[in-house]
Amino acid sequence: MRGNMERDSNILLEINHMRKGFDGLHVLKDISLSVREGEVISIIGPSGSGKSTLLRCATMLETMDGGELSYLSEKAAWEEDGRCVYAPKNKLKEIHKHFGLVFQNFNLFPHYSVMKNIIDAPVSVDRIPKKEAIERAEKLLLQLGLSDKADAYPYQLSGGQQQRVSIARALALQPKILFFDEPTSALDPELTGEVLKVIKQLASEQMTMIIVTHEMQFARELSDRIIFMEQGLIQAEGSPEEIFASDNERVREFIGKFQS
Repeated sequence: MRGNMERDSNILLEINHMRKGFDGLHVLKDISLSVREGEVISIIGPSGSGKSTLLRCATMLETMDGGELSYLSEKAAWEEDGRCVYAPKNKLKEIHKHFGLVFQNFNLFPHYSVMKNIIDAPVSVDRIPKKEAIERAEKLLLQLGLSDKADAYPYQLSGGQQQRVSIARALALQPKILFFDEPTSALDPELTGEVLKVIKQLASEQMTMIIVTHEMQFARELSDRIIFMEQGLIQAEGSPEEIFASDNERVREFIGKFQS
């Protein structure tokens, strides 16, 4: 676990009683959590427990069936008369600027160069001058060890390089909170290390992050809190020390599979 740093106690994200189902199957049954500025939270649990759906609902790629979602105390969604209501589009557009999402399969535009992948949203969505967007992208590429790849296309990059570009693309919008959906699951062990190194660097810079991961040792070293999900519910939550020493039988069994 990271040291006890002094950090702003501002709550960046608040989820209350989030519910989501598909075709009658309740994937998220009742999820509540809050994330403070500078926190790194890892979400672990077996496949099918609702981890990715939680991220997709939190980033509004999926609509919730019920509950509340707020960023920086601004309500994005809430419940009215038994159904979920979302804020007006112009308000949601502003709320979207608070977060970024890194996918497990990179989701880069194959016909765009690395530079265009990174500057496209800042220029077309946030209306940032192209020169400023390029300067921002160049700094990020330098930070992520990709300065020589600005003109390359995704097919010319390794999986680890593609994932670092997708991290740069998310950071180019200068979000306050970054979500990672199993960022290393599509990578072999050698490439996994280079992506985890980038995430550790971001943590040292106080970037607020929520990371769905199967990398147990990484979660243990990096997280301020670990959340264990199963069957659409948060079954356990605590510091890495508390989770890894948990007397919850399912938590122990799950973590044990990765430590044997």
